[in-house]
Amino acid sequence: MIFITAKFRILPEYADQWVEIAGDFTRATRAEEGCLWFDWSRSVDDPTEYVLVEAFRDGDAGAAHVQSAHFRQAQQQLPSHLAETPRIVNTTIPQDDWSLLGEMAVTERN
Repeated sequence: MIFITAKFRILPEYADQWVEIAGDFTRATRAEEGCLWFDWSRSVDDPTEYVLVEAFRDGDAGAAHVQSAHFRQAQQQLPSHLAETPRIVNTTIPQDDWSLLGEMAVTERN
C-alpha cells in the first residue's frame, strides 16, 4: 500500500473549522475505490496543526487520487486556509491494513 502522513498548518482563523473546510475533499477521497483510509487528527500541542494519515491500495490507486477532480478542486480551495506548504512522508509498504502493536497488547476483556 501507499502510506502517507502529512502535516497541515492552518491559519489560526480557520483552525477550528478545518474539518468542515476539508470535508468535501475528505468524503470524496474516502469514497475512492482504492482508498484504505483518510483520517485527520488535530495536534495536542499546536491547535493550528492537523495531521492527515492516509493510505491507498497501490500506486495506481494513489495516482487515481491525485488525478481526481476532487483533488484538483482541493488544490484550488484549501491552500488559502494554510499558513504554509504541508509537509509529507510518503512510502510504499507491503501490507494492506494496520498491524497490531504487540508491545502494548490488550488482553481480551469480558
